[in-house]
Amino acid sequence: MRSLPFRKHSDEELIGGLCAGTAAALSTLFDRYYRLVFSVALKILHDRGEAEDMMQEVFFEIYRTPEKFDPARGSVKTWILQYAYHRSLNRRRYLKVRGFYEARQDSLLGVWGRDLSSNHPSGLTQKEWEAVFTSGFKTLKEKERKTLELAYFKGLLLKEVANQMGEPLANVRNYYYRGLKKLRSFVNERHLLHTSASKPEVTSDAK
Repeated sequence: MRSLPFRKHSDEELIGGLCAGTAAALSTLFDRYYRLVFSVALKILHDRGEAEDMMQEVFFEIYRTPEKFDPARGSVKTWILQYAYHRSLNRRRYLKVRGFYEARQDSLLGVWGRDLSSNHPSGLTQKEWEAVFTSGFKTLKEKERKTLELAYFKGLLLKEVANQMGEPLANVRNYYYRGLKKLRSFVNERHLLHTSASKPEVTSDAK
């Protein structure tokens, strides 16, 4: 394991190593904080693919400019998370201006957070929405379903999903986005059906 020689070093020592040109110190820093950075990016960007790209970008920038760390302003962990937060916000603004969210609207994170709610306009309870999602998953192709299960229910990154499935990352990304799109369409269809069925019947009072 490349990070083994550095695993007992403090965060500050690892940054010092990067400043001195010891590139291998980044591996330990990455192992310590990559999931936290990914979590911050995902909460802001609402898209796993974009969040993973942002995670890689954050650590690449840390590798390129470790001298930007100022111990007088906080810990290395705080610096990294602030870096991830601000870069993710900038990326979200960029994507929003270009219509990314309006065009896609298929992030399972958004669906899960919004639709599995007892306060949803359709009136479905969380248990009823869970049943809808269970039915929706059954309509997906095997690799699409497997990708979403590993990514959302096992918490794996798409790169980790690709390794586990023995597939190229590009293929896994395709399974991921196709599966999300199909699941989103299925959920929206069921939502419309339920909403239509729930509307009160209009009767005429005219004599």
